[in-house]
Amino acid sequence: MSLAAGPGRGRKAESKDLELVVDKHVAYVQALDTRRGELEYHLTEHLRISGIYWGLVALHLLGQPDALPRDGLIEYVLSCWCENGGFGAAPGHDAHILYTTSAVQILAMTDGFAELEAKNANRKRKIADFVAGLQQTDGTFAGDEWGERDTRFMACAFITLSLLGYMPAQRPNDNPVVNVDAAVSHIRACQNFDGAFGLTPGAESHSGQVFACLAALSIAGALDSTLPTSAKDRLGAWLSERQQPSGGLNGRPEKLVDVCYSWWVMSSMSMIGRLHWIDREKLVRFVLECQDPDEGGIADRPGDMVDVFHLCFGVAGLSLVRYEGLVEVDAAYCMPKHILDGVLGR
Repeated sequence: MSLAAGPGRGRKAESKDLELVVDKHVAYVQALDTRRGELEYHLTEHLRISGIYWGLVALHLLGQPDALPRDGLIEYVLSCWCENGGFGAAPGHDAHILYTTSAVQILAMTDGFAELEAKNANRKRKIADFVAGLQQTDGTFAGDEWGERDTRFMACAFITLSLLGYMPAQRPNDNPVVNVDAAVSHIRACQNFDGAFGLTPGAESHSGQVFACLAALSIAGALDSTLPTSAKDRLGAWLSERQQPSGGLNGRPEKLVDVCYSWWVMSSMSMIGRLHWIDREKLVRFVLECQDPDEGGIADRPGDMVDVFHLCFGVAGLSLVRYEGLVEVDAAYCMPKHILDGVLGR
């Protein structure tokens, strides 16, 4: 079982009948695995496990969690496991923290942790050790053995470890060696004068990095101590300026709008309690205009080619603003909130 992240056909929704075409989106995700004869399918092999995650999140939020075969999903995810404890993007690929996080999120959404440990009862621990082993002395996390580092990987580390039950607070007497305080200190160093966060200390502020930093801080229980009310206001102001006249959001000043920022910006606004600073109705209209109403899927902008990445984050953004009929999403994990409540015991 695998999903391509490749494009589909793009068609702008008619403004007079704007509504979320749930059945079309479900069918679109279900059809992705039938495109193995297309070039795009093979060109996106390096995104395969993430493609499954994006599609599965969309289906869960659309209220169709069983639209893909559970056993096939779990079998494919387990085929991507590497002996060093991480997961690759596809079978035979090297382990990376990005795909390890996607794999663990898929297992959590499919209740697949029992299958994970069916042949090896220590696999959870081995995954946690793989992630912990990527932390550097300055608190950052590398993506893999080659050492690339940025704040995305910190969020991935904390998401993965918490889902597995291996954050220090969850297992104080038996956990991999993860220095949460050092990680939080590094995140604070990545905050800029405008209140937002960059890839590394001194790097340009970017909405995607804001999400990564806030998600990591939230999971670490350090969000409020890092961002008092005045800091949340400053960050919220920067984030609210990402909304453009079309209703869409961009990632940083002077850039084009993109549906995916309906998630990166809005999830951040949710975590700091400033979601109401965005014009909800204009954002909803923009996302719905990016649908292909005939074939399903959502594009980055109206009229462009649709793909499962933008479908996931477009639907997740709509869930954040309580679009009618959608399952509630968790702002730090981009997973259904009710599943996280069960996995995390909250």
